[in-house]
Amino acid sequence: MLNVSVVSPERTLFEGQAESVVAPAFDGEVGILSHHAPMLTLLGSGRVRVRSAGGEQQFTVAGGFLEVADDRVRVVTERAETV
Repeated sequence: MLNVSVVSPERTLFEGQAESVVAPAFDGEVGILSHHAPMLTLLGSGRVRVRSAGGEQQFTVAGGFLEVADDRVRVVTERAETV
């Protein structure tokens, strides 16, 4: 399982466990599963999809970065809305 947080300057949109995360990197989509190699990438504009046992949540984001380390995924974005 991944520990995921999706944060904008205004608020935390999601904080919890998930099976996978798909996000719009600046050069295309990136998919994250458990045991993913550490990485840091800039975000583009698009949808972040967080899939957990309870279903899928989606967020529209624009700019920021995504960091993966030790099964923790942090999405820090300049603008975000829940879809």
